[in-house]
Amino acid sequence: MEAIVKTDFQLPGQTGHYVGKVRDVYSIEGDYLVMVVSDRISAFDVVLPKGIPFKGQVLNQIAAKFLDATTDILPNWKIAVPDPMVTVGHKCEPFKVEMVIRGYLSGHAWREYKAGKRTICGVAMPDGMVENQRFPEPIITPTTKADEGHDEDISKEEIIARGIVSREDYEQLEAYTRAIFQRGTEIAAKMGLILVDTKYEFGKKNGVIYLMDEIHTPDSSRYFYAEGYEERLAKGEKQKQLSKEFVREWLMANGFQGLEGQQVPEMTPEIVASITDRYVELYEQITGEPFVKGEATDVLNRIEQHVKECLAGLQ
Repeated sequence: MEAIVKTDFQLPGQTGHYVGKVRDVYSIEGDYLVMVVSDRISAFDVVLPKGIPFKGQVLNQIAAKFLDATTDILPNWKIAVPDPMVTVGHKCEPFKVEMVIRGYLSGHAWREYKAGKRTICGVAMPDGMVENQRFPEPIITPTTKADEGHDEDISKEEIIARGIVSREDYEQLEAYTRAIFQRGTEIAAKMGLILVDTKYEFGKKNGVIYLMDEIHTPDSSRYFYAEGYEERLAKGEKQKQLSKEFVREWLMANGFQGLEGQQVPEMTPEIVASITDRYVELYEQITGEPFVKGEATDVLNRIEQHVKECLAGLQ
């Protein structure tokens, strides 16, 4: 299958078309969004030059499963999944922050910690921790949601002081974030995985807070295998993980961290295929179900037909 890296549909009632790093989002008459999860892949806030076949389907279908598994906690934007790569849902007014929650000292938090910092986003981190160690309690480290360029760490106090989110809404977002993360942690544990850290996006529609976008996918989350975690931690070894971190590590090993003047290393067919395999592996690990690849011929036409049929049913 060719990777789907660009869409340009003209859908019934379409009033806007936004192209994100990975998703192409179509606004329908101010009420609905059609989110096409492409096969583009980004790292260090840079979209890499080649797409990853079936990545969009993996992300879309994992997110749909977890959205369905959290509807008792709060409402979410999803209405239907008319195609393996598409979700149709409610259009909400997004909060301008991403709620990042970390159960373990990994990734960006570890890089900050290793550099000598003991607070992140105004949250204290205990002394004497090692990479990938579990925090006593999960910590919430929000970021600003940048339209372009890098998202930036920000504290709860600064979010409220700058009027980005009201105190009442922010405290509700924190409560939802902890509850969804706990649910995700429990589901992952049943599959032999540890949900290490993740991020959530929220919005409002008619005064009600909705969970938006994707959740608990390898693009937004980091997973470790539970088996062997303690032994690897004790020996100071890297954890066996399922997340996009392996892509970042490959880029860093080849001299790329998204900095000015750096070149993305060559993405050979072997590298692309290996990334597809890792995404499929995570799907099967986290859902406990075999991954069924979508029909691979004339994919853009397939998507367009499925979306039009869905929208006709919403009118």
